[in-house]
Amino acid sequence: MSAGGGNRLISVQPDELKFQIELDKQSFCDLKVANNTEHHVAFKVKTTSPKKYFVRPNTGVVQPWDSCIIRVTLQAMREYPADMQCKDKFLLQSTIVPPNTDVDELPSDAFNKDSGRTIEECKLKVIYISPTSALGNSEDEKNLSQSSSAVHRLKEERDMAIRQTHQLQQELDMMKRRKYRKGDPGFSFTFAIFVGIVGIMAGFLLNLTLSSPSTE
Repeated sequence: MSAGGGNRLISVQPDELKFQIELDKQSFCDLKVANNTEHHVAFKVKTTSPKKYFVRPNTGVVQPWDSCIIRVTLQAMREYPADMQCKDKFLLQSTIVPPNTDVDELPSDAFNKDSGRTIEECKLKVIYISPTSALGNSEDEKNLSQSSSAVHRLKEERDMAIRQTHQLQQELDMMKRRKYRKGDPGFSFTFAIFVGIVGIMAGFLLNLTLSSPSTE
């Protein structure tokens, strides 16, 4: 069964091993193994390519409701694999052991199905990630962050434009009330000029508001 599938004893995260490949450099992936029972559970890690990987610990005992980290290290490569494909697989076996059992005390047939023990198995695939793929993901995250900042800035400018438009509208209404209270015919020409200027500014700010993208 695969990781996180129908395992009753343990759960494994992530459900596949991913290694970023860089020539002449080691790469590693951490697995979290969690004991989902009230029993002590022993585990053992096996792989189809033991010379390529360094697993620590490859055997252990996890206490009830506890967890541990397994680090799988891929040895440095001198050339990239063809098409960055990998057929390597890992197998994580688990079984219940007596309380307070130490890893050095595990019997030699602890993970042997012929011993009559109940052995659960978790299969893990291996995936290679090229440096260009990792770089592409980094660029995507950077572009997304920049886009979010730009949208936030435009939203602030839109909100400011709305506030200024409301303020100008209030000033316009106030000027109208003052004009009617004065009843001064000579005031109408100056007032008309001011109203025209305020109207142009309000229209410009309103257009800016309507053209700004909304984040809602």
